[in-house]
Amino acid sequence: MAKKSSIERNKKRERLVAKYAAKKAELKKILKDPKTDDEAFFEAQRKLSKIPRNASKIRLRNRCAITGRPRGYIRKFGLSRITFRELALDGKLPGVTKSSW
Repeated sequence: MAKKSSIERNKKRERLVAKYAAKKAELKKILKDPKTDDEAFFEAQRKLSKIPRNASKIRLRNRCAITGRPRGYIRKFGLSRITFRELALDGKLPGVTKSSW
């Protein structure tokens, strides 16, 4: 089980990313447009730098939904490999069976 503070910090980052996503996209669109004049460009750049760093998508960490474990994450299920295996063997994940050959 991961520390509660790590899990909560990541949840806070997820909320910040969702909150600022539209604003960041709008400002980045202005920056990428070659027709933007210098004054508008620098204004957009300044506003973008004022947005909190934790609002960046790159700062999010994939964590297991149950234990909060950051390593061995399976995207399709949102679980760590250990939790996934336990649930699969208990038959709690529909459509997942242990392979044997």
